[in-house]
Amino acid sequence: MAHALGADYIEQDVVLSRDNVPVVLHDVHLDTVTDVATRFPERCRADGRWYALDFDLAELKQLRVTERFHAKTGKQVFPKRFPIWQSQFQIPTLEEELELIAGLNHSTGRVAGIYPEIKKPAWHRAQGHDPSPIVLAVLRKHGYQDKDDACFVQCFEHAEVRRLRHELGWQGRLIQLLGGGGKGEDGTDFQHLRTPAGLAELATTVDGIGPAIASVLEGDTPAQRRLTTLVADAHRAGLRVHPYTVRADELPKGVASAEELMRALFDEAGVDAVFSDFPGIR
Repeated sequence: MAHALGADYIEQDVVLSRDNVPVVLHDVHLDTVTDVATRFPERCRADGRWYALDFDLAELKQLRVTERFHAKTGKQVFPKRFPIWQSQFQIPTLEEELELIAGLNHSTGRVAGIYPEIKKPAWHRAQGHDPSPIVLAVLRKHGYQDKDDACFVQCFEHAEVRRLRHELGWQGRLIQLLGGGGKGEDGTDFQHLRTPAGLAELATTVDGIGPAIASVLEGDTPAQRRLTTLVADAHRAGLRVHPYTVRADELPKGVASAEELMRALFDEAGVDAVFSDFPGIR
């Protein structure tokens, strides 16, 4: 896992089960990473998707987890990664993952931090569930609560980021994720937040930003590659910059390798850290 590959922080995307247990899943959906469609065929919603929020933890634990695949074709999204449907994996709870990382930190002598993302809190609340206070309670239980702790909490929704800091009292490090487009599903104005004025506003609440790589590096060829002003603007506002996501098997246009991408991000753009699916590549 990422700990063994030398990751400084390990990310947990967090959604809720129906009985309000925070579990680690990349999306609110289950049907592209588990066998939910065959195990619970009648439990899909009208849109044809299966949602973690419709299942109790005991039911989620019955599912077999695999590398991501296309729901319609069954083909693996990243074919060179761990083969689909090989070995046995379950959906972990957030608490189980924190216990695992703490155990590995103890046994290896390393300190890998955690980087939980609260996924779609507005969507959860619209259906009667509120993930943020539940997630913060788990983090505090495991000793993550202030800026000296190896933890960043992140979210795309600006209203929720402000709520985490100013209403729910999160004193630890906080990151505003920034989509590459204009606005998020909840109405967050990413285009404004990427401007110097927006970054200055963010600096009153957060410790850094997590933008898409395309917001940092532009250009379809190496000759066309250029830096945007986002990193410099964010640093002037006192914010750290952690772009997402370095994937050796899904590189941006104009970049020949993950190593080249890392050099461009760190040496040319001057980012502070990156999200990566390949933590062994430095």
